[in-house]
Formats: sequence, structure tokens, C-alpha cells
Amino acid sequence: MKKIVLATGNRNKVIELKELLTDFPVEILTLNDYPDLNMPEEDQPDFAGNAAKKAEAVSSHTGEIALADDSGLEVDALSGRPGVFSARYAGKDGDYDANNQLLLKELKGVPPEKRGARFVCAMAVTIPGDQTYIIEESCSGIITERLQGKGGFGYDPLFLYELAGKTFAEMNSVEKNRVSHRGRALQGVLKLLKETL
Repeated sequence: MKKIVLATGNRNKVIELKELLTDFPVEILTLNDYPDLNMPEEDQPDFAGNAAKKAEAVSSHTGEIALADDSGLEVDALSGRPGVFSARYAGKDGDYDANNQLLLKELKGVPPEKRGARFVCAMAVTIPGDQTYIIEESCSGIITERLQGKGGFGYDPLFLYELAGKTFAEMNSVEKNRVSHRGRALQGVLKLLKETL
């Protein structure tokens, strides 16, 4: 059975990716299976560059297919910020509450029609002896004026997916994975893997 290493240290992303890959016939490994692997710094100017850098580093170290994603939130009223700095927007990497509070503060007084935003996800698949493939998808919505819902992670409680009338944090995982940036990108990855493997 083919192996795929998930090139992320984000526990929530690992859970989400494993769920999305449930029906695909591969053995899924994580960075926990390679404790001596040091992940590279995410210093590229865009999501695709960061994803490719991580996938290539992990594939080179493990000799296995590596799947990495870099994703974040782009807000129209903030000229696309936080963008590639989404996880560390308020300073500390992965402090979801601080990031959400800073976003609400920066959008204070901005009317609903100007609170448009999109989640963007770039997924990189590095196949040993082949190349790195990039698939990028997005999902549009608006930023709410308060946190809504208990599910998901990151900016999910502030991201209203208008077609469902719910924030990502108010959706169950099946609903979210069907429409989210990461869910859409992974569908492209699965199509790619079926064709190349």
C-alpha cells in the first residue's frame, strides 16, 4: 500500500485531512512518525510556495509521497490580509482566539457589504522521482461581527458561508468538507493521485 506523509504539525489540519482521505487506499503517516524531521520555515510570499517547500522537504527526508497545505484567510477590507500570516496574525503561531479578536478589532465599523473574504488553500503533493504538483482552491464568504459556533478551528467562527447561512464553526465536518477551500483542494489532489499512481 502506498504511503502519504501529511506535512503539517497542525493537529486540527491532520484530523481534517485524515477525514477527507478516509476512503482513499493509502497508509497515512504524520510528522509524529518522523520525530527527527525539522520542518522548513514558511517564508515564501504565497500559499503555493510555502506548501511546495514543506512537501518537498518532507518527501526528501522520508522518501515517501508528501502532502502539504498552506492556507489562510484573505479579507477584502484589509487588502488581502492576514493572508500567509493567518496563523500568526496576532503574533503567536496558532493562537486562534487572539487572531480572531484582532480581526474583529480591525473590521470594527466596517459594514456587512464590505466584509467579504475568502479562505484560500494551496496543496502541494511531492512524489519521489516525479515532481511537485500544486492545487489551489478558495471559498468565499463574509466575516461576521461576532464569533458564531463551536466547531472547526482558526477563523471558522467568523467565516460565514452565505449559501449555507452558517459559519464554518456552525457546520459539521461533512458539511464543511463539502464546500471548504481545503475540501475542494483535496478533491483535486485525490484526482491527481488516482491519475499518477
